[in-house]
Amino acid sequence: MENSLGDFLRSRRSRIQPEEVGLPSHGRRRVPGLRREEVAQLAGVSVDYYVRLEQGRGGSASDAVLDAVARVLRLDDVEAAHLRSLARPPKPSAAGRGRQQVREGTRLLLDMMAGVPAFVVGRRMEVLAWNGLADAVHGYSSRPGGDTNGARQVFLDPAAREFYVQWEAVAAETVAYLRRDAGLHPEDPKLSALVGELSVRSEEFRRLWADHQVREKSHGVKLIRHPLVGELDFGYETLGVHGSPEQLLVAFTAPAGSPTAQKLALLASWTADGSPARVG
Repeated sequence: MENSLGDFLRSRRSRIQPEEVGLPSHGRRRVPGLRREEVAQLAGVSVDYYVRLEQGRGGSASDAVLDAVARVLRLDDVEAAHLRSLARPPKPSAAGRGRQQVREGTRLLLDMMAGVPAFVVGRRMEVLAWNGLADAVHGYSSRPGGDTNGARQVFLDPAAREFYVQWEAVAAETVAYLRRDAGLHPEDPKLSALVGELSVRSEEFRRLWADHQVREKSHGVKLIRHPLVGELDFGYETLGVHGSPEQLLVAFTAPAGSPTAQKLALLASWTADGSPARVG
């Protein structure tokens, strides 16, 4: 049985050397990073309690304990939130297990963003809806079998390594985002099935999944090599959909007059047929 909390804590303490936190190294160590005893000492908890926490037997750990452990392990805000989700798993919910629905108003908003590639992402990195320009960039409507799952596309589509100029970075952030989703929804059978499928079919996914990185995708850059117009250098912004907490609206941006903006205008002229936002 997987012990996600223990695996996460071990991966985080392996990153920190004793000297970084003012402890003597005591020579060569069998494993890298801090020992459990050292984490317990620095966090102000008993060794026995910390060991039980790593074993998933820590009960309902208090905020004070989890904050102390997060401080010692130098977790950022996303990692600290992930630690709390793993230590105190949320109650299973049926939300998001069935077909995820995009509100009519959200789809109309996508339609009105005709000059911006924009799409809605739901649980498990499922792309739920998109506008015409996003389809022109990503080819959602032409995916084999209608599968618009972002993680499958990154790891299982042979064309993805050519499409994403910085494929390694995209792959790492994809897995880190799925890890965060898994911490928030530990009882989701569809997510478990997706992780199992990717683990079986992709060696790179298995390696990255074992690293236990967690990350949000709030904003950033995306470099794409489009088969028709060449390289596109995008920024992206991710916005929560009010009233649909499991959905995010992602919009790609490019400065006015930039080569990417000019290529987007060309793509838009090819797709300007008045087609409404598509829903997967």
